[in-house]
This record gives sequence, structure tokens and C-alpha cells, in this order.
Amino acid sequence: MITKFATVYPGHVDLPDHGQDATPANERRFSNKELAGVFAKAEAVAKVMDEGGWDTLWMAEHHFQFEGYEVIPNLLMLAVHLAHLTKNLKTGCGFNIAPMWHPLRLAEDYAVADILTKGRTVFGVGRGYHTREVETFGAPILDQNANRELFEEQVEILFKAFNNESFSHKGKHYTLPPEVPYRGYQLKELTLVPRPIHLPVETWQPVVSAGARGLDFMVRHGIKGAVGGGAATLQQGPITAYRDAAARAGQDLKLGENLMLGIFFHLADTKEQAIKDLRPVYEEHAKMFAPLGFLPGATPAHIEAISKRGGWYEAGVPTLESFIETGAWYAGPPEGLVAYLKDLENRYPGMEHINLSTPMGTSQARMLEQFKWVSDAVMPAFTKRR
Repeated sequence: MITKFATVYPGHVDLPDHGQDATPANERRFSNKELAGVFAKAEAVAKVMDEGGWDTLWMAEHHFQFEGYEVIPNLLMLAVHLAHLTKNLKTGCGFNIAPMWHPLRLAEDYAVADILTKGRTVFGVGRGYHTREVETFGAPILDQNANRELFEEQVEILFKAFNNESFSHKGKHYTLPPEVPYRGYQLKELTLVPRPIHLPVETWQPVVSAGARGLDFMVRHGIKGAVGGGAATLQQGPITAYRDAAARAGQDLKLGENLMLGIFFHLADTKEQAIKDLRPVYEEHAKMFAPLGFLPGATPAHIEAISKRGGWYEAGVPTLESFIETGAWYAGPPEGLVAYLKDLENRYPGMEHINLSTPMGTSQARMLEQFKWVSDAVMPAFTKRR
């Protein structure tokens, strides 16, 4: 049953305008001072969530985004900082993009964060999806097979380093340690210093295509899955597929166990008001994610329309209402959200984690208002049962 509430703050600035008639995504540019303001925004969100009893604030690792949408390049540094400002809230790395790291540097940095935050940093890994980021750091993303191959070897190394007093590794991309002399002896093994204190390391990964290879890999390493919205149609997709992958590995999981379902939401006194408030922010969200393949149902013609001002729906761009219908987005009063989450519990009895996120471009003031409302009017129907 649902007992743990989380959100994702990907690191966007407060945009000066929103919606299809506002500035196109590729025309946005912000000053360094405005971009650096996302850290104060993260602080404000973390404090409100901590006071409201939320479980985890997830943030996203991204680079070079002068457009102001995702502006946090180092999640582990920020997690340590936020732990100083909060008492119970965990910070989730959603996600450290492994192909942009050396796996041992990532393992070391996480271990330090785990120790300094006393276990309040949640580890997450991903393969990446921005060509500007991954390819700039010298890793493949256009070649998806090469990207996956590299990622899987890196994760193997991460878990060897976390879980063993000493280890070695020989693969296609890494030979660890290199066979070199060191202080009078031949180097054969390495020890991660320090190693994480809180073992096993709770690790999450996004579930996107839900292919058997990826899910089998996750289950083999005990990696939990973060699933996108569209709950009304998901049971035949990644939620069932993850349970099936666990069964192939000899594990008997309840439907939804070890998964976190993400829903974009906006609360208002009525559904009509919520949709009115949400539409321009939904359109801003679409500007960012449609060209990256994360607006389900958007065709190349739709993406071309989204890159311009106005005329979206005449071109057939998917509407906010269509995503509300699938369950990927919720707009309405808090009691409706409670009922929706109760229905999810009935369908996915193993699911503990729910991710309620405000869409890309939501202002700080609106985010804080929404999170407080969830704390007061939604979470008590679930968290009091812990």
C-alpha cells in the first residue's frame, strides 16, 4: 500500500512566461544569476517537504541547459547540502547518468554522500537521453546499443565496489585495476575508500521501454524502478513486465512492488479551475519534452508544431485532457486525488512509493503551495497507516 510520497524537482528556473504562445524552448536563455537561483528554489522545496512529512525529493542530473529547464549538474553535492537544512527528508538522485561518469568516481562520491547525510541520499542511475550532454562528455547516446553496453558494465563495477572489501574487473571498457606496479608490488585489486555505510545500496533506475533485457538487468542487481504516468493503461506494460522479470529470477513480487509510479498533478477547488491553471504549464512541459521523445503520442508533425508559437491543437498536438484521461496527469480537488491513489492501491497492492510532481516550468510559489496542500489534504489518508 502507498505510504511514501515523493516528488521530482528537475531544476527549472521560474519562467517569465508559459504556454504555446510564449517563448519557444530553443529561444530561452537565462543569466548565470538566474540559473544559479535553482539552488535556493531546491532549498525552499526541501524545507516544505520535510515539514510536511514527504519521503524523498528527487532531482535530475543535467548539463549545459542555458534554456533554464534542468539546471542541476551534481546531485550528490546538493544532497549533502540539503541534508543540513532538513531533518528527515531523503534526497534522491534521479538520476546519476552513468555514461557521463567514471564508475569509481561515482561510487566514491555516493559513498561520501551516504556517510555525510547519514543514509538520506538515495542512489539512482540512468543511461541519459540528451545528446548535448552525453556525447559532449565522450559517451555514446545516438548509438543506443553502445550506450546500454557501457552503462551495464559501469553498473556492474559500481556494485562490485559497493559490496566488496576488494575487487577487480575486466571488461570491454574497463580493466580495474590497471596492471601496474605500485609501491613495490603488482596491483591486482582495488578497495573503494570509503565504501557506503548503509548497505545494500538502495538503487533506482527509470523504466522507459520496459524491455526484457533492461528489466532482467535491474532485477539481477536489485534495482528498483521509477515508472512514468498513464496508470490507467500501465498494468499491461512496465508494472507487469517488472514483476515478470522478477519471476524469471525466482522472486515472487506483488504487482507494483519495488516500483514508484510518477504522476503530474495540480490541485484546485474544482477540476475546471485545475485544468485552467495547469494548461499553460503543461504546454511548457511539452515544449521541453516532446522533441526528446517524452510526450506520448506526439508525431514528428506535432513536434514541429510544438517548436513554434500557437496553433498547436489545430495541428493535432495531444491535449492536457488526453493525459488526464490516461491517468498520467491529475487535475482537480484533493479528495479526487485521494480516490485516484486508493484505486492505484487496489490495482497495484505491492506499491509503496508514489511520485507526485508539478510539471516542468511550475513556479516556486506554486510548487510550495501544491506540496503543502498534498501534505495537509492527501497524505494523511495514506501515511497515518505506517
